[in-house]
Amino acid sequence: MPTKIKLYNTLSRKKEPLKPIKANQVSMYSCGPTVYNYAHIGNLRTYIFNDLLSRSLTFLGYKVKHVMNITDVDDKTIKASQAQKKSLKELTSIYEKAFLRDLKDLNIIKPQITKATAHIPQMISLIEKLMKKGYAYQTPDGIYFSISKFKSYGKLAQLNKIKKTKQRISSDEYKSKPQDFALWKFHSKPDGENFWEAKIGKGRPGWHIECSAMSQSSLGDTIDIHTGATDLIFPHHTNEIAQSQAATGKKFVNHWLHAGFLNMQDGKMSKSVGNIMTLINLRHQAFEPIHFRYFALQTHYKKPLRFSLENLDAAKTTFERIKRKILELKKAEHKGQDYSDKYEKPFTETLADDLNIPRALSIFLKALDDFDFDPKIKLKLLEKFDTVLGLDIKNFRQEKITATKEVKDLVASRERFRKAKMWEKADIIRQRIKDAGFSVEDTAKGPKLSKI
Repeated sequence: MPTKIKLYNTLSRKKEPLKPIKANQVSMYSCGPTVYNYAHIGNLRTYIFNDLLSRSLTFLGYKVKHVMNITDVDDKTIKASQAQKKSLKELTSIYEKAFLRDLKDLNIIKPQITKATAHIPQMISLIEKLMKKGYAYQTPDGIYFSISKFKSYGKLAQLNKIKKTKQRISSDEYKSKPQDFALWKFHSKPDGENFWEAKIGKGRPGWHIECSAMSQSSLGDTIDIHTGATDLIFPHHTNEIAQSQAATGKKFVNHWLHAGFLNMQDGKMSKSVGNIMTLINLRHQAFEPIHFRYFALQTHYKKPLRFSLENLDAAKTTFERIKRKILELKKAEHKGQDYSDKYEKPFTETLADDLNIPRALSIFLKALDDFDFDPKIKLKLLEKFDTVLGLDIKNFRQEKITATKEVKDLVASRERFRKAKMWEKADIIRQRIKDAGFSVEDTAKGPKLSKI
């Protein structure tokens, strides 16, 4: 039997036991990227959270069906394709491939991917149902959802009761007051060749209807878990609930989970603000994607993740230390005690308490540093823990360090200063070694050089 787990539900604003619709199976839908540009590390923080949730549920004994969408038609993708003089398919294919490469580089288990353009018939069918039931109406520029007709509109976002409104908005994204939103946009000149012929009119879907259709098509009318970033609570997820439940008459999602923002010193990371960083940017500054993954593990998914290169560098240092210790553990031959229960029980309990990954990570590190824990048994347990953390410790390999003569001379100079107890000069040399792309660790056998 799977271990029971409590997760914070955005809908109720409290922790609730997960009660899967099908025994021991979890259906999970995650809002994926809009592929008009490269994903930035703020986006990727959310996808790491999705991965940790799926991995944790699997660790706890559940069979998980995880579906993630790719938005390959909307206002942004059309605008970007026209600006770059590419077809919509050509543009979105470029960024879809880049996104999937990012997932692989971050050791994120690839979910079942579903694309918006592959579900246009399902979207049209859903809109037709809403029109038939009186929740949707036609205007000269498209078909809109009447939010005042859906009595519990805005509950997820804790909005005030919606009064009857004649205001509507055609734009996919908005943060203003609640308004009737576009389900289907009739073709207009700015859309170019991006349209579908349909009984409801020649046009294209609004963004919000896309996820409802893809979720229902892949997982059914009611699902266990829906995830996304905090900024999707309103209007996107609020609108998903309204249109899905209005169409089916059934509850759409039992558990809503939202990841906090990644914040820079000047606020939330955002393409519109222009303060984004991608994995490519991090690589140019000597960081690997796995260093960012480790950095993300250190903060609970609901909390804002405060990003700086200094914080990332500290995470990198800790990760490289873990790597060295795992490699040493693989060679260790001394005998010890079996402390598996001592660590596995609290590790499991902390996952079951709203996915407390930072606490789980601290248990992993404590077990790693326990010298009296038998090395072979310990390694097996740490590899089991890593099926959740995703650091890929099973594939850690000793890297051959090739240092230039200049770096070797610096190491020798620093060692002479250390023996002479000239610590200040030794620290200056250490920094020069770091500037050359290496770190030096003092061991009983002498200085040990590692590539940064």
